[in-house]
Amino acid sequence: MNGNGDDGPSARATYRNELLRQREHNGWTLAELSERTRYDGSYLQRLEKGGRLGSVDAARVLDRTYGTGELLHNLWTLAKREAGASRFAGFSEVEAEATGIHEFSVSTVPGLLQTPEYAEALLRMEGPVTEEVLAQQVQARIARQDRLAGPKPLPYRGLLDESAIRRPVADRQVWADQLERLVQAAHMPNVSLQIVPFGIGPHPLVMSSVQLLWLPSGRTVAYIEGSWSGQLVQEIEDVERLRLAYDLLRDSALSTANSLALLRTMLEDHTSCRTPHQT
Repeated sequence: MNGNGDDGPSARATYRNELLRQREHNGWTLAELSERTRYDGSYLQRLEKGGRLGSVDAARVLDRTYGTGELLHNLWTLAKREAGASRFAGFSEVEAEATGIHEFSVSTVPGLLQTPEYAEALLRMEGPVTEEVLAQQVQARIARQDRLAGPKPLPYRGLLDESAIRRPVADRQVWADQLERLVQAAHMPNVSLQIVPFGIGPHPLVMSSVQLLWLPSGRTVAYIEGSWSGQLVQEIEDVERLRLAYDLLRDSALSTANSLALLRTMLEDHTSCRTPHQT
């Protein structure tokens, strides 16, 4: 059973098996493959046995060595995404129980505030998937937003690094709709949005996005997310360090009123901008 609960080998097992198959097909020993790739033989063996997934660079080098185009790179991407989905499943359960969320997003609009079209644009950049799988991923992400509405809306405080609102997707209308969504969210009584300006310089959370989740038990946990992976943090001392970093960053952010004014200005500038006619 794979990481999605379906029958069949996992993406990681498929990647591992293909690595072994390619080496055996070429009739190479691990030592010979090591000479061709400059990777240590024990490292290559762990990849083939599934002891570790390895890096995307290793997958690309092996593609070039075996002449397999982007086959191994694509299989690695699927395996990496599967691993992230498994970790995210545990986070999703915690998020569903949360009584309040404080979030900092370093480079993109947070999932709880994304439009379906913006979410789709981001997910397409993560690697090749079928349109059916992509639609399921978008639906799952947008469904999380139900927590922000309803009779008992979830209290949410979002800090957005300025880079998150200065990095548009390619489709101008999709980006305009996303900016409008942020403006609308800022007016929700249970939502507080603040922009962290470039001018404050480096800060402790500059390398990753963070969610702090308050649970019914009174406990607080955190979720740290990077480009390819996420980690649920439950140790009290680690959570407290993240809370302190978040609070200090919030103090340096624009006020909610100034943040809303900035979002409105960006939306107006974006929608009023016109592409010049070609002559």
